Formats: sequence, C-alpha cells, structure tokens
Amino acid sequence: MSPVTARARSPFAGRRLSFARLAMSAIVAVALSGGVAAVAVLPTLPTPVDGTPTTDRWFAGYYDVTLDSGDQLARSGMTEGPGGVVLAFVVAAGDEDCTPTWGKAYTLDDAADRFQLDRRVERVRREGRPLAVSFGGAANSELALACDTVSSLADAYREVMERYGADVMDLDIEGDALDDEAATARRNAAVAQLQQERTAAGRPLDVWLTLPVAPDGLTDRGLTQITEMLNAGVNLAGVNAMTMDFNADDRSVSTSDLAIGALRQTAAQVADVWRAAGRDLPPGGAWALLGATPMIGQSDIEREVFTLDDARALETFTTQQGVARMSLWSLNRDRTCGSNYPRPKVVSTSCSGVEQAGESFAGILGADRDGTPSGRPAPQEEWPMIADDADTSPFPVWSSQSFYSAGVFVVWHGSVYVAKWWNEDGAVPDDPTLDAAASAWTYVGPVLADDVPFALPELPAGTYPDWNVDALYNQGDRVLYDGSGYEARWWSRGQRPDRSVLDRDYSPWKLIEAPAEAP
Repeated sequence: MSPVTARARSPFAGRRLSFARLAMSAIVAVALSGGVAAVAVLPTLPTPVDGTPTTDRWFAGYYDVTLDSGDQLARSGMTEGPGGVVLAFVVAAGDEDCTPTWGKAYTLDDAADRFQLDRRVERVRREGRPLAVSFGGAANSELALACDTVSSLADAYREVMERYGADVMDLDIEGDALDDEAATARRNAAVAQLQQERTAAGRPLDVWLTLPVAPDGLTDRGLTQITEMLNAGVNLAGVNAMTMDFNADDRSVSTSDLAIGALRQTAAQVADVWRAAGRDLPPGGAWALLGATPMIGQSDIEREVFTLDDARALETFTTQQGVARMSLWSLNRDRTCGSNYPRPKVVSTSCSGVEQAGESFAGILGADRDGTPSGRPAPQEEWPMIADDADTSPFPVWSSQSFYSAGVFVVWHGSVYVAKWWNEDGAVPDDPTLDAAASAWTYVGPVLADDVPFALPELPAGTYPDWNVDALYNQGDRVLYDGSGYEARWWSRGQRPDRSVLDRDYSPWKLIEAPAEAP
C-alpha cells in the first residue's frame, strides 16, 4: 500500500437477470392459462450464487494507525461509518529487531496509551464489524525480513493478533519483500503454523495476501507469493488487489476502468494458480477469492484520480461479480480537503484531494456489503459493563460541575468518551436524544477490565513550593498541588491548579506531565 495516506443509487442497482426466474415465470404463465393452480407447478430451485455469497461480502477500509493522535480521536474515521477497519501497518521495530510496532513509530503499548487503540479496536469487535490487522506495507521492514527464525516470527504475529482479538490477517507484500526468498519462506511457515494453531483451538484465522496489480493483473512476483504460500499449506482466504497507481499510457481510460480490467485479469490468474496448486475453487469461483483496494481521490500519480463516480462504477462491478472483499486506502483520507490546503494535486495523508460534497468513498464502496469474512456471525456474548468508579476508572468520571476542553477523556456508564469542543453543564455523554453531530462527546470504546486507574503524575515533596490561594503567580511559576506539579500559563491568583487537568483552555495552569521536567 502506498506509504502516503495521501450515487444516487438506482432502485434496481445490483439486480441481475436470472434464467431460473424466467423459467419459473413461464411455467406459472402456462399453468394459469390452462386453469391450473399455480402453486401446484412451482418447482424447488436452488438459489443461484454468483461470486461470493452475500453474507460473506464485506467492506473494511484501511486505517493508518501511525497518523493518530489524542487530539484527533474526536473526529477519527476508524470507528465511524460503514463496514469495518483494516489496521495498518504492523512492521518490525528495526531491520534486525523482531519487535512488532505500528509503522516503526509506536509500540503496541504506545498505541494503547497515546490514542486508545486497544479500546477502539474492542469497540469495533463488540459491534461485530469486520476487523483485520495488516502487516507490511510499502515502508519499513515487514516482520519476516527482521525476524530471523520461524518461531520468533510466529510469536510476533501471534502477539499482535491475540492482542487485538482479530481473526483476519492481512499481509501487504510489496517492494523488496516480494523478492526476499528467505523471508518469504519464513513468513509462509509462520503463518501456516499460526493458522493451524488457531484452527485446532476452534478460532479460524482468515489470511489475505494484499498484492500490487498492473492493468494486466498480478505481476510474476505476486503470483509467486501466492503459489508459495499455498504450497506451504496456508489456507488462503483470498487475494486483495491494490487497484491503484497504474501509471497507464492511455490517459483517456478512467481509473475505475483500469481497476475493473485489472480485477478481471487477476480473477483469471487466481483461478489458474489455485488449480495448479491442487486447490479447489470455492462455489463462487475466483471472484470469491478476490478483494479490491483503490486509493481514493488523488493518487501518488498526479494524473490518476479516483473520483466518486469511479467509486460507483467499481462498486457496481464488484457487486455484480460477487467480489468477496472491498477496501480503500485510506479512511484517514476519506474527506474533502479544507480550504487552507492549497495543493490538492499533492497527496495528503488526511484528505482525498477531491470535492466529496458530503459523500464518503466508504459509503459508496461499502454499499450492499453487510457481511463478514467467511460469513462468521457477529459476537453474541454479553459484554460486562464496568461500573463507574473514580478510584478505578481509566479517566475521570464525567460530572456536570466540571469544565472540559476538546480532547479530554471521561468515563460515563462504563464507556469512554472524548470531548469534541470545550463544554460544561451540558447533556450527558450518552444522551440518546442527541444526534452524534450535536453532542459535545464522541464515544471511543468500553472501559476494559485491565484498564489502569487514572492518576495524576506525582512529584516528591519540596520539588516546587506548595500552591497558596493568596499568592500572586506569574507565567512560568511552578507549584505543587496535592502532590502534582503545575506551571503557570499567565498571571493568576486564587485559581486552583487542578482545574487544568480537564480545562486546558481557560485554566491559568498546565499540568507538568513528567517528573523529568522538574529542575
């Protein structure tokens, strides 16, 4: 996948002509014309299946975890909108360091602490939406390149999949990783091992290969990756084609036509590879083994733009053919660029570069895709609700008496919310009468059983003078209040420093986050 993150529908959309229905209609017509009761001649006919069964057709957009920040969570696209999410990308901490990280920038623990990734993933999982973790990508070192043994690589894959409770594993193999034979062998053996473990435990693991495609389909290197993974004993759920960055010579061809042509060729190739490996095609044929991932809006190639009309054309085609999976790169970019961004032809990590007029690519590409991978049912278990308790909750419990700045987290009725704007004495965070856009709060995810209780950082007594209600404080002054350190942002007197924990806008104080800042 690219390292940058840079219809009114017809009421008959998706319908196809069915010869079985025509035949049945003819029989009924003949029966009625002869005065025979129609019900006596209705035959029992199997429902025709073209491509993937509708219960197995799923949509999940890629979400670049490395672009997250606490301040962005109130408007994050990861837990909003249709379908599910493919978390991208897990890579090695270094060229020879087998530790799994998010884009080499964050450890798994960092992601949990900095932008609540574990909690947000748990929300997606509990809502029964498709969830996948993607390993690799175009940048950094895929784990198979850094882990020097099959066992260490399997351990790294297992750690990630278990942590996020995911049962869909996406392997985005491109660049140098396509040519590294030793890494390919390690990857295939590790994935086969992990898949066998999960199958034995009654927890099936779907494995998808995400590969680059050209207008004429998969490259030879991509075909080799599929063949060797099948030969290693991996039960591949499918091949996800990166229908993007074609750089075609004929500039008159639309990006959707390029993508559709590439998918036709890829379907034929996949069918050949499966047969050559001695594998039976599923009942839906090769289309049931395919996914498609366009790069929405402006692509890495300036003249290649995937518009909303392209999305509609691709969605119509994939629905007609019964393509199993639809994704997009990326959910982070699924919005119109703001007026302050003057270069829409330069790929942005946070907007599409095209005018979307209130529509989303996810809404178009995810239409009619309410299924789940392999048709697995959504979780039916009862999720425990953890009672609000100021002593054990991971964030302060919401109160109508407090002031809250944008980006502040609170707990309410066993759930975590983040403020979208400064507010006080407003509606409760889970007010069911408010539209999401009107609420000052965004639901992040549930309180988890292993959450660490919220606590302010403490400094040793005497680090700074104790705060005095009668003292006059100027910008830069530092004090201790209930064991925590605070620094004055401007002149004040008699204003308690601890208000700044929740109200970062109007409090004259700011919390000193780390003891290391003390002199």
